[in-house]
Amino acid sequence: MLAALTAALAGLALGASLIVAIGAQNAFVLRQGLRREHVALVVAICAGSDVVLIALGVGGAGTLVRAVPWLIVVARIAGAAFLAAYGVLAVRRAIRAAALVAGSQAGPGTRAAVVAACLAFTWLNPGVYLDTVVLVGSIAGTHGDLSWAFGVGAAMASILWFSLLGFGARALGPVFRRPLAWRVLDAVIAAVMFGVAVSLVLPLLPPLPSV
Repeated sequence: MLAALTAALAGLALGASLIVAIGAQNAFVLRQGLRREHVALVVAICAGSDVVLIALGVGGAGTLVRAVPWLIVVARIAGAAFLAAYGVLAVRRAIRAAALVAGSQAGPGTRAAVVAACLAFTWLNPGVYLDTVVLVGSIAGTHGDLSWAFGVGAAMASILWFSLLGFGARALGPVFRRPLAWRVLDAVIAAVMFGVAVSLVLPLLPPLPSV
């Protein structure tokens, strides 16, 4: 029992270190939490997706990802295109003050649109496969018979983090009653989207010729 708990805590620590960072998915969850728009659904999709991916990694799917590298290339291109498009939308929201009132229905407000965006942020991001499937799966394998305990710990990190980010964002509600706060947030989100998009395609570009 103690060994299983130790493995689970190790998985929790690794999962937290991978997920608690500024990124496209976290920025999207934060914005939905601030808008109080389909928060439970967004948290469930993000956390549930991580649980599935971690289970695949612990089950050995990471070997397949490493064996078929073109899958990551396709994911990089698709992910970069989606993030760039969402970044443009964030820039438009930051410019148009009328769309920045807390609680408004501006932007992707319908349930279907929010679900589609949430799934895209999760499944079109090649980093999530490298982190959850390959990295978590590989490290879980080093725990032998306790690999699934390690995986459970990593999954708990995702569940706790997305719940905190989505539902905890409400505490910032008073700050985001001001249009300027939304303007700044959307500007930051746009910068994150464009930055991640560039980071996805850079490894695919040919190296610069040596001088």
